[in-house]
Amino acid sequence: MSAESPEQNEHFIRVVRRRFRDWRGTRPFWAGLFTLLGGIPIAYFPYASLHLGQMTVSMATTAGAGSLIIGVLLVTLGLTMWFQQAVRIFAGVAAILLALVSIPLSNFGGFVIGYLFALIGGALSIAWAPGRPESEPAGEKAARADDAEPLEPVDVPEYHTETTVDANGGRNSAG
Repeated sequence: MSAESPEQNEHFIRVVRRRFRDWRGTRPFWAGLFTLLGGIPIAYFPYASLHLGQMTVSMATTAGAGSLIIGVLLVTLGLTMWFQQAVRIFAGVAAILLALVSIPLSNFGGFVIGYLFALIGGALSIAWAPGRPESEPAGEKAARADDAEPLEPVDVPEYHTETTVDANGGRNSAG
């Protein structure tokens, strides 16, 4: 027998998965992942070469530097969505704009793969809103609402001014 039992490792894995799930739930995780994955093909394909036997097919274009910049910015925006939730709207709009710019600049947006990932990631980032933690379980809240006494209406004082006294049926008079 070893000093470490399998039960300890299983508990550790459960704890790590639970912490990751909690971390993932407090930020636009899928938006950042899609945006990050969209930047990789956009930056990679202009510099890739495919070897078919003795023949080498290269996708190098004059816009390789622009593709590299767009890809690196998309990866950076994806990480920003994960770690700086306050700028998620800006990061989403920037990801969508960079995805659109990648169509003419970098081999149709990384052969449409990077374009679609970046576009979906930007849209998810804009649409994401932080959740509100549930303060009480629903069962306790419903039971407490039944036991509460009904509220009495509050008397609101009327304020009479020159304009409300001479309202003239809701019509205004100039002069």
